[in-house]
Amino acid sequence: MTIKTDTHPCPQFKRTNYTSLNGVWRFESVGDKKLSAEIVVPFCPESALSGIGETDFLTDCVYSRTIEIAPEDLNGRLALHFGAVDYIAEVFVNGHFVCRHQGGYTPFEADIAPFAHAGQNRLEVRVHDDARENTASGKQSAKQQSYGCFYTRTTGIWQSVWLERTPRNYLRSVRFFPDVSRCAVDVELVAEGGGTAQIAVFYDGREVGRAAGEVGYRRTFRIALEEAHLWEVGNGRLYTVSIALDDDRVESYFGLREVRFDGRRFLLNGKSVFQRLVLDQGYYPDGVYTPADDEAMIRDIRLGLELGFNGARLHQKLFDPRYLYHCDRMGYMVWGEYPSWGVETENADALGQFIAEWIEAVARDCNHPSIVTWCPINEAWENLDDNRRVRDPRFVESVYHVTKTLDPTRPCVDTSGGYHGRYTDIFDVHCYYEPERFVEQIEAIAKRDELTMEKTYAPDFAEENIIYDKKQPIHVSEYGGVAYGHAGKGWGYKTAESEEAFVEKYIETTQAILACDKICGMCYTQLYDVEQEQNGLYTFDRKAKLREAAVKRIRDCNCTVAAIEKREASV
Repeated sequence: MTIKTDTHPCPQFKRTNYTSLNGVWRFESVGDKKLSAEIVVPFCPESALSGIGETDFLTDCVYSRTIEIAPEDLNGRLALHFGAVDYIAEVFVNGHFVCRHQGGYTPFEADIAPFAHAGQNRLEVRVHDDARENTASGKQSAKQQSYGCFYTRTTGIWQSVWLERTPRNYLRSVRFFPDVSRCAVDVELVAEGGGTAQIAVFYDGREVGRAAGEVGYRRTFRIALEEAHLWEVGNGRLYTVSIALDDDRVESYFGLREVRFDGRRFLLNGKSVFQRLVLDQGYYPDGVYTPADDEAMIRDIRLGLELGFNGARLHQKLFDPRYLYHCDRMGYMVWGEYPSWGVETENADALGQFIAEWIEAVARDCNHPSIVTWCPINEAWENLDDNRRVRDPRFVESVYHVTKTLDPTRPCVDTSGGYHGRYTDIFDVHCYYEPERFVEQIEAIAKRDELTMEKTYAPDFAEENIIYDKKQPIHVSEYGGVAYGHAGKGWGYKTAESEEAFVEKYIETTQAILACDKICGMCYTQLYDVEQEQNGLYTFDRKAKLREAAVKRIRDCNCTVAAIEKREASV
């Protein structure tokens, strides 16, 4: 059995007996902005693809539609799935309260069989969402309009909705733990009600491993693989998996790969690999948070690959599982990042909800081989709107420890850029200096192992006694941000007046990073413009800014062997 490239919303946990509920729903805004219209789900009402395109605050709204349920659908469990609803969702069926979910980026589900009947049923989703509250909202603007590096808001349903039929005893989850050295995989099953499990692993249609046994609630099976096919950069060799628990059947996949650090070197399957990443914010001119189709997702990955990047930092947003699926199969490394902006990390008031949703995020994405680093928080130094308020370091440290408990198999950056806590696997920095000063900072790292950047990037954070220890891996996880070829109303961290000047800035800064044998990776800001922030390598609608000769120079620069890739393994 092989998994075909289809449109199932969750490629890593697929059942064949599902029904998509994407399409036309009724939408009403009941907050300050009164609105009543039809909406195309899963596109948010702020987007053009939704058919509405209203970008004002829509703090409270109601989605509704009727669904047809057959008598046989009620014989077992009838699960209603939501990929993501921003921010608080309450679900009702035929007027009966079904469930409540808080968190705008993670999936949730509920069995609606007890509330449904054969025939027409009314489904209603009530939503509250306000980016001005102390909640994770990423780059969504808390002002009326977009500004700076904050963009159009996303309200309500923005990922797929579907119904799925299962027996009363069913598979709740699967987790894969690949073992490269032993050419094996541990498969952890969690079941509701228990049963007899049958697991078959395939590669390119050939069965290469099998296991079976009873599952009460949770059980891990070790499966030796007859063939070794490593997941590598540019070659996402995926094993497909068929799992049965009595009458319940699920299809999934995994990649045989290992990521870890050896001293400062990042190792993929034991081989030193420099992370050549580009910042991808996951915004679309027509869909805001939601791409029009799979081709829009694949296009962004291809754009990165064509420029010589081997991955992306998926910035301040949990990307659609189908995007991650394409990263998996194309061998494109990514950072899994939480949309932490909007949460006041100077106090612990929102820590519980932050961790609750982050746990859901790690659970959703832990099987993706493309994710090589967890990044729960971005730039948590001082509050963005009030530089007199310094964050509580316990917030960052708590999130780091939770992450490592949930998944000890990947590195974790406690907070990307700014103040690090006492615990982080990577000491990363953000730097948007002009090339001359930028090169000076990189040379200070190379020659003296010193981080001498200004306050927000300083090595000695006196307020919290956080000191760069000259041993940790260093990743320049944001740099560049040069505006070129924009419409004149946008902005960038720097500007270039010509294509030649842009390419020269790019090459000078990037070569300095690649030449430093203490730096394990980089991330250029950014792949494409986003609304008024027009410092991308492509325009917001993904049109080329640079001629092919300039693209080739950037690609050749990115593909240069990094100094750290030449270093010997640490003793």
